[in-house]
Amino acid sequence: MSEVQPGSEPAAAPAIPEVTLNNGATIPQLGFGVFQVPPEETQRIVEDALAAGYRHIDTAAAYRNEAGVGAAIAASGIPREELFITTKLRNGEQGNARKAFRNSREALGLEVIDLYLIHWPVPSQGLYSDAWRVLEQLYAEQQVRAIGVSNFLGDHLDTLLSGARVVPAVNQIEIHPTFQQQELAARCRSLGIAVEAYSPLGQGEDLAAEAVTSLASRHGATPAQIVLAWHLSQGAIVIPKTVSPARMRENLRAAAVSLTPEDTDLITALESGTRIGADPSVAAFSQL
Repeated sequence: MSEVQPGSEPAAAPAIPEVTLNNGATIPQLGFGVFQVPPEETQRIVEDALAAGYRHIDTAAAYRNEAGVGAAIAASGIPREELFITTKLRNGEQGNARKAFRNSREALGLEVIDLYLIHWPVPSQGLYSDAWRVLEQLYAEQQVRAIGVSNFLGDHLDTLLSGARVVPAVNQIEIHPTFQQQELAARCRSLGIAVEAYSPLGQGEDLAAEAVTSLASRHGATPAQIVLAWHLSQGAIVIPKTVSPARMRENLRAAAVSLTPEDTDLITALESGTRIGADPSVAAFSQL
């Protein structure tokens, strides 16, 4: 495969594989994240993503751009059943999760949210199990199709599951070639929890690795496509972010890149234990 050249027609987006969650709901494996997208630009950027072919959009109350996502959905004319929308509970609202959910749903302009996540455990608050019980109620009331967590480490999962009636459908965690969290990912999968990778490209830092650039040359792909294909080959859900329509289309075409086991091993060997984001064991920001 090759990149689209300036002035040429963009290639049609390939079929995006879906992951079946532990409750039978399906989620497009390659989605579009809006972390750090300015609220005033969100509608335009999400409209571009939807036009490129994305049908899975990931936002959060803490990003302050849910309304822009909702406006883009409304303007797109795409049937609701073709879209998968994720949002997340702010850390500072774990004690008032039902109201927070209602606010997110109103901002998005949706009757039902596809996936609602506890954004961070914030263990110092001691509230995430209480918040989970509210999410279980929302799920039972069919106000959300699936519920899950984000940034939960093994001990957080143990505490949550000790009193849970519903096993989280997803754990959205930082994963990229230089920070893979393999033990945590394997633990999630053993529990039936799908793994979703954020910062999947290492915020761009991992794209310059020699293993990535050489594979890109060999496959006639971009470095980003190679790294995204590596995630997809391992069954991870992935939500890259870009504000460039051309890169949006490029990233979607990662679904058409086939890596050999030897190729994936080259990227897996880049593990360095280098975390980019906060450490969930101590992170305690309110997001308010």
